Amino acid sequence: MSRMRVLVVEDEAAILELIVYHLSREGFAVGGCRDGLEALKRAGQDPPELILLDLMLPGLDGLEVCRRLKAEQATSRVPVIMVTAKGEESDIVLGLGIGADDYVRKPFSPRELIARVKAVLRRGPVRGDDEAATGRIVRDADSALGGLAIDPKRHEAVADGLKPAFTATEFRLLHLLAANPGRVFTRDSLVSRVIGADAIVLDRNIDVHIRALRKKLGRFGELIETIRGVGYRFKDEGE
Repeated sequence: MSRMRVLVVEDEAAILELIVYHLSREGFAVGGCRDGLEALKRAGQDPPELILLDLMLPGLDGLEVCRRLKAEQATSRVPVIMVTAKGEESDIVLGLGIGADDYVRKPFSPRELIARVKAVLRRGPVRGDDEAATGRIVRDADSALGGLAIDPKRHEAVADGLKPAFTATEFRLLHLLAANPGRVFTRDSLVSRVIGADAIVLDRNIDVHIRALRKKLGRFGELIETIRGVGYRFKDEGE
């Protein structure tokens, strides 16, 4: 069986060596580099299963690296865990907003880091609560513009003939909500189901992803409703 590949992007040699050592001990095939441009080149040529990305990199910083990774078709679905000394909430929200899947603060324990890596890799397809969770979801199919279709098997959604570029987390969130129309999900529930119980939990995590989803969905963004003081739901077909 081939080993899952992780690319570690870290400019501090000692930390890079530490991460590579511990991930290798856990059975991962680990590659490392120390600058953003090299990371983009290596990820584009041979996309790994996951990228651990430092924010404070020489030249091209981690935020810009993440933006470019998510903008390229070959790497847009590769999960990214940001590993950085920047621990302010604003930095975390910014990282999540541009597509990062999780965020680990320095200093960290190797055990914590490995747990985060495994948690992100375990998520896989979105989990719903009924048969619709594994099937194609279509809304407003009679619309002259084309309607909305969400296909989990292809990991894509088509809105009025366009295919927005969703991050993995955004797509899981969209599919979970759309597969359960009318059901209200609390923010904590969405974090647990879509981001993962081991992720850093902030009230604003889900809000950032919802704003991004609404923008990318265009007129269909209004189908995602805010339930004040509770969370979110996807508008039911008959409403």
